[in-house]
Amino acid sequence: MRGLRWLLVGILLLGGCGVPAPENRQETRPTQTNRDERPLVLTTFTVLADMAQQVAGDRLRVESLIKPGAEVHGYEFTPSDLVRGQEAALILENGLGLERWGDRFYNSLPNVPRVTLTKGISPIPIQEDTYRGQPNPHAWMSPQNALIYVDNIRKALTDLDPAGAEIYAANAKAYKAQIRALDQELRQALATLPAHKRYIVTCEGAFSYLARDYDLTEVYLWPVNADQEGTPRQITRVIDIVRQQQIPAVFCESTVNANPQRQVARESGATFAGIFYVDSLSPPEGNAPTYLDLLKYNINTFIRGLSGRTAP
Repeated sequence: MRGLRWLLVGILLLGGCGVPAPENRQETRPTQTNRDERPLVLTTFTVLADMAQQVAGDRLRVESLIKPGAEVHGYEFTPSDLVRGQEAALILENGLGLERWGDRFYNSLPNVPRVTLTKGISPIPIQEDTYRGQPNPHAWMSPQNALIYVDNIRKALTDLDPAGAEIYAANAKAYKAQIRALDQELRQALATLPAHKRYIVTCEGAFSYLARDYDLTEVYLWPVNADQEGTPRQITRVIDIVRQQQIPAVFCESTVNANPQRQVARESGATFAGIFYVDSLSPPEGNAPTYLDLLKYNINTFIRGLSGRTAP
């Protein structure tokens, strides 16, 4: 039986369909009594899943392909991921080059519709290294951009399920009101920082959109999580900037190795002041289980760090 199961997965990889779920799926094997009949909306990573869930409510089943804590840029999808993709009624992706593995994944799912949620967003180009000139994919880090994500999600869900249009519109309106309120809260909190402390120093250059919105100066070790992370040249460059500008605190992200940034802190005299959440939410019991929690936690950690206090 084990050989037969993997033979069927192999057929799916070649474009087949109707493959039963493998044993390592998170869901219970469907039966007549426990099967969730709601259409499955599959997002590429956890931040999009939370956004989509806020709009979908209980009407659709929303899941993230990538688990909390996993790195999205270089993700290696599995045969069981393809099984989940085959079950999906819709896939929601970020685009802007975030899912570098996306084409290979989608090519195995030619009959599953896909919507790119950054449509209508003006990208900020990456300024350095291999990815110079390409769009920075972390557009969700701007609450203003998040409003566009929500509109695109609402439209995608309405196209999938026109009968739920009023529900999706009402949920999107309420969620956008929460995002706008948080945007104002973050602006007021960051407005208290003096000019010489408005530097956000991170491992990945994932804060370009947030820095633009809130008048911060972004400094990072590498522009996008990739093969070259924490090279001597990258570390030396950031050490020099931190020393010259007398930046008091540096940070890193939850999905990458923070050791290069800790080296920056040691050699520059700055404090390593905490971890940010960007490419992944935390588990439910963690610091950033939702998108709004992610933004609040990051800004609070940033302000604490620049004030000489680390996050609790």
